[in-house]
Amino acid sequence: MSTEVRKPGALLQAVHQAMRERHYSFRTETAYTSWIKRYIEFSGRQHPRDLKAPDLQRFLDNLVQERDVSAGTHQQALCAIAFLYHNVLNVDVPWLTTFIRPRPSRHLPVVLTREEVRNVLDAMSGVPRLMAQLLYGSGLRLLECARLRVKDLDFSGNQLVVRCGKGDKDRLTMLPRPLIEPLREHLQQAHAQHQNDLAKGGGFVELPGAIGNKYPNANKDWIWQWVFPASRQYRDAQSGELRRHHLHETVLQRAVKLAIVQAGITKAASCHSLRHYVPFRTMSRPSALAWFLAADAHD
Repeated sequence: MSTEVRKPGALLQAVHQAMRERHYSFRTETAYTSWIKRYIEFSGRQHPRDLKAPDLQRFLDNLVQERDVSAGTHQQALCAIAFLYHNVLNVDVPWLTTFIRPRPSRHLPVVLTREEVRNVLDAMSGVPRLMAQLLYGSGLRLLECARLRVKDLDFSGNQLVVRCGKGDKDRLTMLPRPLIEPLREHLQQAHAQHQNDLAKGGGFVELPGAIGNKYPNANKDWIWQWVFPASRQYRDAQSGELRRHHLHETVLQRAVKLAIVQAGITKAASCHSLRHYVPFRTMSRPSALAWFLAADAHD
């Protein structure tokens, strides 16, 4: 290993490069880098190559005994450090497999009834309501919904494509009929906003991977725009393009939390709770969505 990689800044840069070469998600990259930095700081800023099993044991014991972290957090920290040794430092450390891993806890998910879901959606309005309906009707995760692009909606087939979902996998899911017209109307407004952005020298969007190299003009095409664009544009520091990001996930999180309080629901529910399917429900997910969207369901 070169002397440059032994410097803290160069080491972390090597971690970023190794993760991007393996197409890890940005969130995983951020989490792993954070754990590696904590490991080095806890060990007195020594280089990981100079640390041994007892050093890592003290670090993991501190997480459990002093910080009382969950089994999942403990596992993530250990995976980050294993990635550092195996893929960045290229060091064979057989003692990594000898550590005792806490048994993961099993918790029941928070599940809302149809009536509770209807009350939550009744307390919402605008774009957050439409996004919450997609979470429930299509089973989307929060970020999967926020990152939908126009080309991912298939109105004729009543389906949508989730790109780079959990595990970096694509999947098809249903697009409930009751949401088709609201989505069409929403896209008309988003398209008008996009046209206005183009007229003012903007209208650019961030593209995944190397799509921008393959299709140079795709970053201005309508089909690549976000279904739920943010209200403000930003200037990209590298390209200088005037872009519009997707609506930040915290906007929907706050709206759902407020609606839960207004609906008088005492469960510790969140956006993710809308994905959970009631075990004893006899209706399909689209039918249940149509049930509380129907006019007579509000009488």
